[in-house]
Amino acid sequence: MPDLRLLRSAAFRMALFGLALLLSAGLVVFALLYDVTDSFLEGQAGQAAAAELEGLEAHHRRGGLPKLRQVLEDRMVTGHPIAGVYLLSGPDGARVAGNLPAWPDAVPDAEGRLFFQADAAKTGTEGPPPGTQPVLAFTRTLLDGHRLLVGAWLGERRQFRNRIVETLFWGFIVIAGMSAAGGLAIRRNVTRRLETINRTTRQIIDGQLHARIPHSPGGDELDRLAANLNDMLDKIERLMNGLRHLSDDIAHDLRTPLNRLRGQLEMVAIEMREDDPVREAVQDAIQEADRLLEMFGALLSIAKAEAGYQRMPLTDVALSPVVWRVVELYEPVAEEKSMALSVRIDRPFVVRGQEQLLAQALANLVDNAVKHTPEGGGILVAVAPSQDEPGTGELIVADSGPGIPPEDRKRVLGRFIRLDRSRSTPGNGLGLALVDAVVRLHGARLVMEDNGPGLRVRLCFPILAIHDVGSVTVD
Repeated sequence: MPDLRLLRSAAFRMALFGLALLLSAGLVVFALLYDVTDSFLEGQAGQAAAAELEGLEAHHRRGGLPKLRQVLEDRMVTGHPIAGVYLLSGPDGARVAGNLPAWPDAVPDAEGRLFFQADAAKTGTEGPPPGTQPVLAFTRTLLDGHRLLVGAWLGERRQFRNRIVETLFWGFIVIAGMSAAGGLAIRRNVTRRLETINRTTRQIIDGQLHARIPHSPGGDELDRLAANLNDMLDKIERLMNGLRHLSDDIAHDLRTPLNRLRGQLEMVAIEMREDDPVREAVQDAIQEADRLLEMFGALLSIAKAEAGYQRMPLTDVALSPVVWRVVELYEPVAEEKSMALSVRIDRPFVVRGQEQLLAQALANLVDNAVKHTPEGGGILVAVAPSQDEPGTGELIVADSGPGIPPEDRKRVLGRFIRLDRSRSTPGNGLGLALVDAVVRLHGARLVMEDNGPGLRVRLCFPILAIHDVGSVTVD
């Protein structure tokens, strides 16, 4: 199986594109050299045959047929004829002289060239390789009606051409192999440096804001990119630290006077008579102070979750006890609204996390379900390994309430976001924002689905271990 990550790599695609471009250019050069070499060698043979034909025709004009026959016999005697293949035939087609046994059965092309095969051994010509060899020839009809053919052997020339082509081919293979090796080396180097950048950015996303990308001063483009990213990260870290300190200061500075105000209001309420008309307004003010304190607590919890691993010690957490604890907390509220709050533990599993934040995130989900599920409805809290993703476990909260439209499911994860139909219910719009922050802290995923009717929220965690104790369902 090919590594799909390698195939999707930009560096691999760039190296592959460069290699394909080089191979295409090499093939074009290879084809041009082949064509030029073939044309040159055949042109050289054709020029030799045409020049010899002109010379023999001149001998015929000066001395007639006897002179031409004498010259042809001299060519055969030397054993090294100029052109290689000769044939003089009479007007009736009978062979008169030459080393070709008979007139070839071939048709001249548009340039008057004749291509055919001849047996070098039968012609008695030295030089060409043994066996049947290709011949390029020209013909001429003489003034007395005789026909003269002069041809040149192409075998040696084509062998020379093939040797050049073979050399070019292996040179092309060597260049392609070296280019592929170079491309892979470049891809590995670029991928390694990009992975360093990706790994560092992943650490920063996980909360390690002090992480920086290693680079060489005055290096190449990737080094300059790393330097610019580090400068940007330095500025972001300063801004976030300043914002965090400001948030902490505001939270502490406001919580203290709010607690003092609440205490004073409680003292006033205690000292008032039961029938005092102002007492109800004081009780309302106390509830408003509680709501503000709850909102500050939620904001601080979100900030704590978003602070990352370096500020939140993580341990092995079994989710089943967390589920039972939260469900027991909300059972009285569910009974008061005539709701069926049930628990299903298919196979309990252990995750790496922070137990208090996990309990708070689950409590927020159950609290939302209880608030938005009508009387007589049902809520299910389930723990089970994922059927779709091996090595992943799911913490599920499903209700039979109005649900959340698909287009709003991402938006409700923001802070202080409340849908129009939720305005009449208590809350501050921070519950799902906290759940999302906790999920991201634990490297998990939050998925919202239709429950038909209602909303089904799945928190998908990486599993450390599974306790095979069978399925447990409690209504």
